[in-house]
Amino acid sequence: MSDGKLSVPNQPTIPYIIGDGVGVDISPAMIDIVDTAVLKAYDGEKKIEWQELAAGQEAFQTLGDYLPKETLTALTENLVAIKGPLMTPVGEGFRSLNVTLRQSFDLFANVRPITYFTGVESPVKHPEKVQMTVFRENTEDIYAGIEFESESPRALALIERLKTEFGIDKIRFDKTSAIGIKPVSPEGSKRLVRAAFEYAIANGKNRLTLVHKGNIMKFTEGGFKKWGYEVAQEYPTFTVNTFNQIKADEGLDAAIAAKEKALADGKIYVDDAIADNFLQQILIKPEQYQVVATLNLNGDYISDALAAQVGGIGISPGANINFETGHAIFEATHGTAPDIAGLGLANPSSLLLSSVMMLEFMGWLDAASLIKRALSKTIADGHTTRDLGGTLTTAEFTAAIIANF
Repeated sequence: MSDGKLSVPNQPTIPYIIGDGVGVDISPAMIDIVDTAVLKAYDGEKKIEWQELAAGQEAFQTLGDYLPKETLTALTENLVAIKGPLMTPVGEGFRSLNVTLRQSFDLFANVRPITYFTGVESPVKHPEKVQMTVFRENTEDIYAGIEFESESPRALALIERLKTEFGIDKIRFDKTSAIGIKPVSPEGSKRLVRAAFEYAIANGKNRLTLVHKGNIMKFTEGGFKKWGYEVAQEYPTFTVNTFNQIKADEGLDAAIAAKEKALADGKIYVDDAIADNFLQQILIKPEQYQVVATLNLNGDYISDALAAQVGGIGISPGANINFETGHAIFEATHGTAPDIAGLGLANPSSLLLSSVMMLEFMGWLDAASLIKRALSKTIADGHTTRDLGGTLTTAEFTAAIIANF
């Protein structure tokens, strides 16, 4: 990073983690496609030097550590990395390797672009109307992992302090309740919302929606909404609050005219939505939403729900990014699917589209565009793996994409 921008050499070293389960199938496929696209797009001027890192089940079996120190060191030094799906260890220790990586590098923005590819079966009538990018805060909320087991000494002690020092009398079963803590800060919220705004501006989007549950959780989710609107004041925006004020003073037609003029002037329309209502709206009128900023748990639900609308998480990419330090880990968003691991049946699209995000983050836009267009044509032609209704193996699907370059 230099002056807030990522400086990428023509031959960068990019660490990759194969991943557990079907990682052995999809990671090599992704690398083949990316290498071929980079070669074709830049005629040999640019090339990725891949560095394999150990993590997950195989790392534990061979090295006795799910996330070896050497892996963390390499990720620290190289900034940008990509990984296949990782299993969650059973028992004590890591709650989630994915969460551990996000917290280790303060990857505060989980970015999930959701788009429909023609030819993919969807459970909704008009999946093509879903064109959204979700910015999910990655380091706070209940995913911070601050919780205490039912009837444990620390849970009982914390409940007692809440009762005696803070006058809390709403814990109905105070002898047996497990307790979790939900930290939400203005700093964490604002940097996430700023990243969403920067994305909207860079990609020509004119609507940003803050999704929250502030009607119930006034100071955490409500704080996120408040701080999000404060960030909006730093950008050329037209907020729903202004719209409603004009509507109250001058009528609906005047408010609509003011909004249309603001959008024509290049401003971003900013509104907010209660999380449960938002989950309804993305089914009823998804075309009205473009960029979504939300907290950790909401974002987890929303991004997977949106992925289902366009055909499932098998074609949904993801990235975990710190836009301040430049650290970024791009990842497949689906599970490890151990039942088909090594059989050459897995669909590499999620990891492949994550590599597209990685190339875009690096500024290698020609290679990124080449992959996305070729994948779109391959799917539209019906040349797909079994999960997408086709008959191709992972290797055949990979070859079909490359042929469409």
